[in-house]
Amino acid sequence: MSDKLKQIINQQSDQQGVTIDQSDDIVQLVGFIIGEEEYAVPILSIQEIIKPFSWTRVPQVPKYVLGVFNLRGSVIPLIDLRQKFGLAKQKHNEETRFFVMRDGDDVAGFVIDRLTMAIRIKKSDIGAPPDTISSDDSMIDGVGKQEDRIITILKVDRLLERDF
Repeated sequence: MSDKLKQIINQQSDQQGVTIDQSDDIVQLVGFIIGEEEYAVPILSIQEIIKPFSWTRVPQVPKYVLGVFNLRGSVIPLIDLRQKFGLAKQKHNEETRFFVMRDGDDVAGFVIDRLTMAIRIKKSDIGAPPDTISSDDSMIDGVGKQEDRIITILKVDRLLERDF
């Protein structure tokens, strides 16, 4: 787990005065912003969160695949989630981060606009994806409800699925 992620988790637990446990009733997620929306993925799917660095472009891939980068000897594809979600491309800034996510043997890097926080949410506060979305093809795993916000929880296996 990256130092930034540990720092966020510690800050959140300090603010809430809660010790982190592994209760089966609680789901731990990492929140992030793409465009104007907040999304989250399970914390255990995150291998690293890093500041942007250079990558190598690859020809004949979809526009949302920026290229590949080398992470300690592993060549990993880099996917721009803004473009994958149909939003306009945006220049990287001080808040831009790369998420390296893993699900089994599948690994990829994702560009996010901004990291928000580690989120602890009760399973009972996570609803099914909206009825307007076909659950089989969707990247949405569920919708988390907290006091004043709604968080779209993404399916890591669908994000990592190679369609290029």
